[in-house]
Amino acid sequence: MDRITSATISCPAFSTPRVCRNKSFGLNINTDHRKRFSCRVAVASGNTTAKVVDSELDLEYKKHDLLRAVQETQRGLTATSDQRSVIEEALVTVEGFNGGEAIDLMKLDATWRLQYTSAPDVVVLFEAASRFPFFQVGQIFQKFECRDRSDGGIIRNVVQWSVPSLLEEQEGATLVVTAKFDKVSSRNIYLQFEEISVRNININEQVQSLLAPAILPRSFLNLQILQFIRTFNAQIPVTATSPGRRSVGGLYYLSYLDNNMLLGRSVGGGGVFVFTKSQPLEL
Repeated sequence: MDRITSATISCPAFSTPRVCRNKSFGLNINTDHRKRFSCRVAVASGNTTAKVVDSELDLEYKKHDLLRAVQETQRGLTATSDQRSVIEEALVTVEGFNGGEAIDLMKLDATWRLQYTSAPDVVVLFEAASRFPFFQVGQIFQKFECRDRSDGGIIRNVVQWSVPSLLEEQEGATLVVTAKFDKVSSRNIYLQFEEISVRNININEQVQSLLAPAILPRSFLNLQILQFIRTFNAQIPVTATSPGRRSVGGLYYLSYLDNNMLLGRSVGGGGVFVFTKSQPLEL
């Protein structure tokens, strides 16, 4: 090996620095390349991380813009045509951030509070509450139950409402519309409504005092009446009109989903929905 090295050193075609690198079997050269490659990877990784952070921040800003746009519309009741245009533009922008991704049913399994809608069948409730002082509409939720499922689950549309002269403010009673849903594509679900129920009736203190006056000994009958009202649960099944046909339902497009926001569109012009994640709702 010394002879080969010596012969190589005496060759006029190579300069001394290049011979020194050859004598060390190229380790210095490879090390230099690894250092340069490592630096390039670090820079590339840093750039990628920065882009991801920028994208996430941009998304949060866009979501904030959407929520700010719907804030003064009373959940859609008073939205003007100009406001609806702004909201639609903001909504489409947010939808674009995870467009094409399949809906994660584990993430969907939660309770979502309605912030805005243009759906006529929901807006009509707000219109009734604004027109009739004896009727109030409280919070509206969608509760999805689809944990550990890949093909569908249960959705409960929950409307808290009240008649202030008889029931507690805002949460006097609860209307629940229950539907089974099937996942028909990566983002579309088909709803089949199964049941409408009224539950969680909370009469106000004035009515309670009439039914069971506090100054008098409450009889067993008085207490039974109060207990019956509190546990009252009227259920009306929603079934198909003829055998073999699906029950009343519709196609629902889940256009955006993350850890704290859900956007949906009722297919066929039924309106858009903007939800934010809420605390779990016990029914």
